[in-house]
Amino acid sequence: MTEKPTIVLVHGFWGGAAHWAGVIVELHKRGYTSLFAVENPLTSLADDAERTRKMVAQVDGPVLLVGHSYGGAVITEAGDLPNVVGLVYVAAFAPDAGESPGQISQEMPPAAIANLAPDSDGYLWILQDKFHESFCQDLSEDDALVMALTQKAPLASTFGDNVTAPAWKVKPTWYQVSASDRMIHPDNERRMAARMSPRKTIELDASHASLASQPVAICDLIDDAVNDLAAS
Repeated sequence: MTEKPTIVLVHGFWGGAAHWAGVIVELHKRGYTSLFAVENPLTSLADDAERTRKMVAQVDGPVLLVGHSYGGAVITEAGDLPNVVGLVYVAAFAPDAGESPGQISQEMPPAAIANLAPDSDGYLWILQDKFHESFCQDLSEDDALVMALTQKAPLASTFGDNVTAPAWKVKPTWYQVSASDRMIHPDNERRMAARMSPRKTIELDASHASLASQPVAICDLIDDAVNDLAAS
């Protein structure tokens, strides 16, 4: 592949497309001019995958999907489109067929699982006063406060939605593990990465919010994926 792919960024639970701000700015500095950040509803895996597919379908040319957190489940489900040439996972879920993010979390509970709280409408929140220590302990208090107050809660039922046909079984993959992740157990990330046999895995001393705390390293991994695809 000689054409540089369009980068489509897919956010996870408790955040929106703006969580990619640092990555977007860094990628733009590196000459990536075709960039999109999906804003998913977080109402079900089917809804989120469909929204992502619609974004990918609007791109005329190859697409590299990059998913953070639950966004990894979304790109796993939506990455089957023919113009998707690769998948980059950023501290992300990568379920197999018949697996859900909730099932994976139950098998190896993360450190901050007690800081999740459902509301009366079925949405699941991170307690505001626990957000910094749970989600982004390597960001400033001010940045964490903004993330906590603007968090986009998913419907709790979304945790139980199973992946059908995982795209990582047929598309090249790259994975970033956050060694200090408190939202997905780091050993779960390592396990999911290992079974995909990614072309490259990196491990950062980072929180779950590695996309915000270490955007340069995340963009380095995206660069690696793009260069690898160009050479293959």
